[in-house]
Amino acid sequence: MWAVLILDSVSSIALFHRSDLFKPINQNNPPLIPSMTLGSGGSSVVVPRNFRLLEELERGEKGIGDGTVSYGMDDGDDIYMRSWTGTIIGPHNTVHEGRIYQLKLFCDKDYPEKPPSVRFHSRINMTCVNHETGVVEPKKFGLLANWQREYTMEDLLTQLKKEMAAPHNRKLVQPPEGTYF
Repeated sequence: MWAVLILDSVSSIALFHRSDLFKPINQNNPPLIPSMTLGSGGSSVVVPRNFRLLEELERGEKGIGDGTVSYGMDDGDDIYMRSWTGTIIGPHNTVHEGRIYQLKLFCDKDYPEKPPSVRFHSRINMTCVNHETGVVEPKKFGLLANWQREYTMEDLLTQLKKEMAAPHNRKLVQPPEGTYF
């Protein structure tokens, strides 16, 4: 017997009907896409990771807060929803003010259990970013180092923006605008 969770989204309903994304879970037929189990007692609802990502996509497309952080998918045909692009507009009263930073996020099959990999495409000088590759180094960025399944790409981008305004990053000399890793 299957229990189904239908989210309040047209995209989610359409995704539910894709046979390659919603498979029975048992020992002989493991899921192609990791899922989470909700519920208590003997009943549970299995939600594929793609439902979570669809929710994040919908939120990212609507715009976040004051509009200085946004994100969306790189490739709308990617049924696994792995490759994402993020944008951060630098915070006021810092060397980043008014600059537009582009980032690449990659949600592997283990997302949201494990964090996405994050890389700045735009050149930036921050203590948590590798100066040669643009990769946000998990050991130097608390949100990635202490990742919890409840965190989202929105949380990650918002925290990176806050990190830009932190005392140790707010006045660092920056590469010229319009340069990329």
